[in-house]
Amino acid sequence: MKTRLFILMALAFSLTNCTTNTEFVADHISGNYLGVFERNGETSTVEIRFIDGNFIGESEIEKFPAICNGVYSTEDNRITFTNNCVWTADFDWSLILSGEWTFSRNRSELILFKSNGDKYTLIRQ
Repeated sequence: MKTRLFILMALAFSLTNCTTNTEFVADHISGNYLGVFERNGETSTVEIRFIDGNFIGESEIEKFPAICNGVYSTEDNRITFTNNCVWTADFDWSLILSGEWTFSRNRSELILFKSNGDKYTLIRQ
């Protein structure tokens, strides 16, 4: 999974604008995370990397959730994702990591909550 993540990250950064606006960089969550995504009692193992306002990741179960890559910004306890990937119409697009989430941190744990009940519980590696 880490090899695919590295390849995806290299591709994502080559396809996106890599300039960084320090106003949007969330240094307090930057890093590599492993964890679990949960929706309605169903779970999937996920891996997400946050670097300089960019994110890239993948899930154990294809499109549950749909992570891919993009940019993020934080303000207070909110994080907003803009997913840069092209998605097919053959799944529930509410599973795409995008839009506004609430987050909390406790040492190496990062928890993301969405208003629809989705939750990521991530541990910094």
